Amino acid sequence: MTTIIERRLNYVSPAFVKYGIGYGAVVAMILSYSANKSILWMLIHGWVNWLYVIYFALFKG
Repeated sequence: MTTIIERRLNYVSPAFVKYGIGYGAVVAMILSYSANKSILWMLIHGWVNWLYVIYFALFKG
């Protein structure tokens, strides 16, 4: 049973990492939209993801 699960995770994981968005981008987008209520800023902050999260934690949080 565990072998089947490991095979499935190994098969799905690289595709998700390649085409999906990371945790930093999601966190940055959520923080940005809740602070600014702007989709444009949300997309920009999602693009620079961890930089915005660190900035938010240091200066806005």
